[in-house]
Amino acid sequence: MPELLPPLLVAPMAGGPSNPALVTAAARAGSVGFLAAGYQSPEAVEHEVRAMRAAGVPYGLNIFVPTPAEPDPAPVEAYRRLLLPEAQRYGVDLPPPRPHDDDHFAAKVDVAVAYAVPLVSFAFGVPPTGVVRALRDAGCQVLITVTSADEGRRAVAAGPDALVAQAGTAGGHASTTDPAGYRPRGEAQELLAAVRAVTDLPVVVAGGTSSAEDVARLRAGGAAAVQSGTAFLLADEAGTRPAQRAAMLSGDFRQTVVTRAFTGHPARALRNRFTDAYSEAAPVAYPAVHHLTAPIRAAAARQGDAEALNLWAGTGFASAVPGPAADIVARLTG
Repeated sequence: MPELLPPLLVAPMAGGPSNPALVTAAARAGSVGFLAAGYQSPEAVEHEVRAMRAAGVPYGLNIFVPTPAEPDPAPVEAYRRLLLPEAQRYGVDLPPPRPHDDDHFAAKVDVAVAYAVPLVSFAFGVPPTGVVRALRDAGCQVLITVTSADEGRRAVAAGPDALVAQAGTAGGHASTTDPAGYRPRGEAQELLAAVRAVTDLPVVVAGGTSSAEDVARLRAGGAAAVQSGTAFLLADEAGTRPAQRAAMLSGDFRQTVVTRAFTGHPARALRNRFTDAYSEAAPVAYPAVHHLTAPIRAAAARQGDAEALNLWAGTGFASAVPGPAADIVARLTG
């Protein structure tokens, strides 16, 4: 990879935390952060990209690859019925099932091409070869996120510049192409070795890093860079919801679980009442479940109730501390 890839990257965290303020602060501290295009309109993504260009610092943009719609709507409809008491609890209406949403994939790729975003990463799958080629022709460096060696082999065929190996210890959504069969196997070091065995491309590794020793160990193991997200959730500049900040600082949430309860796709979060109640029942149906639970989560956030929020966090969440992003970069890079 080019000189844009420092030892530490700040992971894209969709839903608010990864905003231009955090990405700019990380860059000025010697890291590179990623904006998160997921769930945003193309216009909002373009606004953030323009802000980064004005800041004049290196940055990245993460885009979700669309997932196929589930052919059978019955499981989502059943889950909707199960969630009706939650809707009553929070005083909201649940939307009708929305089986498919490509998250404006093509339009977001167009923004990345038009602004020649320095680093463009993909999650949830392998983008078409033509998309990778268009980005590279525009001067973008392309990274594809994988969770196994087999996914790494498929990603390499698309022609990226690097891979991101996301271990099961990472917070947020697992970038797996097999959500039904996904199991959060392995530590970051183990996955790094497995992915490096199937490609000569640079491999960034993510998952569970909470100290300078973790970063140094993974770099010594062959990682081109280490990507950390959870450690930055409490950064002063991050757009993390107040309810999540309070939950992480309270000491009341002591475990993480991998759950489909909030979005229909496996994701690691702090264990709370919602994950306990609905993880077993949630179908594999992203983004239909995401849209279904959105009003509940929004109402819980407004009420400061962390028990029904998707508190995305990796296994190293207890080491996260508040403070300027520059201090967190310094702590993780020694």
